[in-house]
Amino acid sequence: MATFLWQDIVFGPIHSRRVGSSLGINLLPTTAKVCTFDCIYCECGLRVSGADKHPLPTLKDVCEAIETRFSELAAQHVHIDSISFTGNGEPTLHPAFPQIIDYIVEARDRYLPGAKVSVFTNATRLDRSEIVAALRKADNPILKIDVSDTALMERLNRPNVPFVPQDAVAGMMLFDGDFTMQTMFVKGDVVDNSTAEALEGWYKVVRQTRPRSIMAYSIDRETPVSGLVKVSVEELRSIAAPLIAEGFDVKINA
Repeated sequence: MATFLWQDIVFGPIHSRRVGSSLGINLLPTTAKVCTFDCIYCECGLRVSGADKHPLPTLKDVCEAIETRFSELAAQHVHIDSISFTGNGEPTLHPAFPQIIDYIVEARDRYLPGAKVSVFTNATRLDRSEIVAALRKADNPILKIDVSDTALMERLNRPNVPFVPQDAVAGMMLFDGDFTMQTMFVKGDVVDNSTAEALEGWYKVVRQTRPRSIMAYSIDRETPVSGLVKVSVEELRSIAAPLIAEGFDVKINA
């Protein structure tokens, strides 16, 4: 199946169904996905042997790329809704992630003051105080949890570090609700996290962590593992309905 890797440190802006006009920040190699998960739906493909040996951009590389692109966009008066840490894997794996967050916030204030700083993270590194502190400086820390069951996580997200859903919940609790929860819903022969049983556990996680908003979405591109089926907008609305009735802000990203 077709997948792709971002080839620049700063890329876009592109239209994101989740955050609007998005200027992407990639802190990972351009030659391989580097991540603590190996999700079967990942648009960057599956993890390859030796991926963690591919070099990361240096802090100097990242800061120079930010200065160059941010100044260009400011001079062109390009509207940016979100400066988004996404890229080819898990952004918090970069050893200079806390310093980069500080630099991004300062550069945003100089060049693109209307933009929000968003970080898409799979929540596997929230046991590190410096990562949590850095994420809390972002306008929009977006923390992933797709399932509440360990067996489902092993089939859907396939962690390559010791990690279970309860670890994600513990990390999310550190944000006192000041975060966005992101959940991918998929169906297929391998896994289905839209069943009544899976949803019951997910609802419990939402009620326990009480995020300020929730992004519920499904696959939009080809996936590296075949046999996955998109959960329809109508199904997503049905999934969200009980939470909306309780006052949660659930956004369906079709």
